[in-house]
Amino acid sequence: MRCPYCGSLDTQVKDSRPAEDSASIRRRRVCPDCGGRFTTFERVQLRELFVVKRSGKRVPFDRDKLQRSIDVALRKREVDAERVERMVNGIVRQLESSGETEVSSEQVGDLVMEGLKNLDDVAYVRFASVYKSFREPRDFEELLIGLGRAAGASGAAAVAPGRAVEERAAPTDPAEADPAVDGVR
Repeated sequence: MRCPYCGSLDTQVKDSRPAEDSASIRRRRVCPDCGGRFTTFERVQLRELFVVKRSGKRVPFDRDKLQRSIDVALRKREVDAERVERMVNGIVRQLESSGETEVSSEQVGDLVMEGLKNLDDVAYVRFASVYKSFREPRDFEELLIGLGRAAGASGAAAVAPGRAVEERAAPTDPAEADPAVDGVR
């Protein structure tokens, strides 16, 4: 393993142990040339996967890119990191066990959408807005209506289209009007 500090190829493993999820090995390494210490993770890879983009371009599947895109959708959301890791591992396992060496970017995106829908509704909407290239508010409304139906089927109260969850009385003084809330009743 190449040292990230000095580039030396002669690094030594000082400690190996299973990571928290037991799906990877965590290794502490040290470089004898510069003394730098760093951690690496080793995961089982069932097969080499390639993602076929919408343009037709083939690129190697990148687990870290998948993780980063999910992390962006979950930014500032209170979701346990272990649940996110399980979701990412599940997506990778599904892709690898499909038997195919090539998967479409749509397959990957659909698996992420499914996982986020079960993990966090706000992250689901954030990811969907980019993945499905939302252009106007109606796109959000349609997604939220579908999300409301799914929540209604599971026993949660669905929100009627064009309605906010909380009804607010209109302010009588125009100085009290909040432009961020005005018109969203």
